[in-house]
Amino acid sequence: MASGEGFLTDEQREVLKIASQNAETPLPSPGLSSSPKSPTSLLSDHQLKDPAGGKAPTCGVGVRHVRRSHSGKFVRVKKDGAGGKGTWGKLLDTDRESHIDRNDPNYDSGEEPYQLVGSTISDPLDEYKKAVVSIIEEYFSTSDVELAASDLKDLGSSEFHPYFLKRLVSIAMDRHDKEKEMASVLLSSLYADVISPNQIRDGFVMLLDAADDLAVDILDAVNILALFVARAVVDEILPPAFLTRAKKTLPESSKGYQVLQTAEKSYLSAPHHAELVERRWGGSIHVTVEEMKKKIADLLREYVESGDTFEACRCIRELGVSFFHHEVVKRALVLAMEIQAAKLLMLKLLKEAAEEGLISSSQMVKGFARLAESLDDLALDIPSAKTLFQSIVPKAISEGWLDASFSKSSCEDGEGQSEDKRLRRYKEEVVTIIHEYFLSDDIPELIRSLEDLGLPEFNPIFLKKLITLVLDRKNREKEMASVLLSALHIEIFSTEDIVNGFVMLLESAEDTALDILDASTELALFLARAVIDDVLAPLNLDEIASKLSPNCSGSETIRMARSLITARHAGERLLRCWGGGTGWAVEDAKDKIMKLLEEYESGGVVAEACQCIRDLGMPFFNHEVVKKALVMAMEKKNDRMLDLLQVCFDEGLITINQMSKGFTRVKDGLDDLALDIPNAKDKFSFYMEYAQKKGWLLPSFGSSVMEAPSIATAP
Repeated sequence: MASGEGFLTDEQREVLKIASQNAETPLPSPGLSSSPKSPTSLLSDHQLKDPAGGKAPTCGVGVRHVRRSHSGKFVRVKKDGAGGKGTWGKLLDTDRESHIDRNDPNYDSGEEPYQLVGSTISDPLDEYKKAVVSIIEEYFSTSDVELAASDLKDLGSSEFHPYFLKRLVSIAMDRHDKEKEMASVLLSSLYADVISPNQIRDGFVMLLDAADDLAVDILDAVNILALFVARAVVDEILPPAFLTRAKKTLPESSKGYQVLQTAEKSYLSAPHHAELVERRWGGSIHVTVEEMKKKIADLLREYVESGDTFEACRCIRELGVSFFHHEVVKRALVLAMEIQAAKLLMLKLLKEAAEEGLISSSQMVKGFARLAESLDDLALDIPSAKTLFQSIVPKAISEGWLDASFSKSSCEDGEGQSEDKRLRRYKEEVVTIIHEYFLSDDIPELIRSLEDLGLPEFNPIFLKKLITLVLDRKNREKEMASVLLSALHIEIFSTEDIVNGFVMLLESAEDTALDILDASTELALFLARAVIDDVLAPLNLDEIASKLSPNCSGSETIRMARSLITARHAGERLLRCWGGGTGWAVEDAKDKIMKLLEEYESGGVVAEACQCIRDLGMPFFNHEVVKKALVMAMEKKNDRMLDLLQVCFDEGLITINQMSKGFTRVKDGLDDLALDIPNAKDKFSFYMEYAQKKGWLLPSFGSSVMEAPSIATAP
């Protein structure tokens, strides 16, 4: 017997043989109820007994199919192999944890359990905030406004632009004045073109909301942010009404509310506040007209010393103001007349600049024309100015760098000037009068000077000269010009004079725009302001437009003026369009006049009341004093007001024209007054007769007024 078979009896070997044969046969379908017994079950039907009656065998093939308990008893395997303790369980037993062997040839990665891996989702706003920081830092390093605007456009996400404004200002607040000024300039440059007005507003709202947090890191945050707000109002990227509206949305205890209060009271209400705010951080980085003129004068003087035409052309090109090259032409010609040794150099420079296309033909003609207009003044310093100019013009035309049409037009202008010396003398006189007015702010003196000239037919020319001179000046002079127009309209100018003056201005608007960049906008403001001040009626704008060609720039200026007048809160905004001053006083003068009259009526002194009227500094508005005094006399049934008017007239404080204007305004409102004061018309007739006796009113005023009630009461 072989060594491997010595442990089994013959009977056991037979059973194993049968079991092996049954295992090799195919299994029946699952639907059959009977199935051949497995080798294990066959073995279980025949008890395996040790022939010697000893221990069960521990080796051999049959050992794998035997289940024993720890007590040594034989254990029968359960159906379907579920087994008992120590068995493998069912074939599809899912109660146990399965293990996947990645080294198995049949390994499938799809059988691996799913695992959720967390990943960071990028927020577009966060990406935008990071990108704008680099744009801002680069702008502070390069001062390149155009590059910053281009980068911001390329960034896209225009809906996030308020965050750009907030980030720009918050970074600049913690920097030097240079960066603060640069931030304000950048905002003005981006306004409307890149960042919409609503986004500008939203950005400042965000800054105000964050003011409390900014104050933690920046000690003077309230004052600095107030300056940014005031600067935005001065630069017209925020409307003045923004402050009032924003206050309503902020708690009074918040830093944002304090910012708005500081901006309004400390900066925007101060005299000449626009200039102060613009210069607070060292002035604008943009070159003003005066600074540009100085640069041109310096480069021309350097050219006289060096004689380097190429370098001079390069410097002119670097100025980057092709629209202002007529100033180069004019100053070069003046230098050629002043310094005879520099004449050939200057003409050579102008010739080469024209041939290179650096100075256009129109700019060349404009420069020559400007010099031709000022030859009389120039002749005071250079006696031979006219002769020299007349020798330069044909040379420039013959060499081809000055258009031949200039010679004809200059001759016509010369003939016109020689034919009307009176007009030329008038222009010279009024320029002096206007300059004196800007220094003294004395309207009565200016009116007396115009009356002494005795040329009322030239009143439109005075208006044109006044506004033309003031366009290139500061806001203070512009405000003074508007106030002067109101006074002149009341005293000596007719509405027709005002209309004709504006027509002359708008006809020359294109030429004016060559010297003054924003001339069209400024003229529109003067027109709109004239309507608000009752110098012009809205219908007068149509009359002015009818006298202009439809497609000229003057027509566009009138359309702009109409839009300004019809805008919301137009009156308040236009009265403050040049920083307030007297224009703002017109707005609240009625309240001041009412208070001083009430104080006088309750027992005040006449001299004190006259001093208060004088302190108003608005002689052109004294008709309001007359009107309110008469109405108060009717209401209080106290003729003490007549004593005040008598003293004002005797002292020359209220002129006869202002008296007439005040009485006329009361007469126009008599029907409404009669609703509250039944005997208003009788009272007015009494006051009018009294004023005529005292010399306050002209006799002709009475006849025109007496006709009015009959017209009003006619059926």
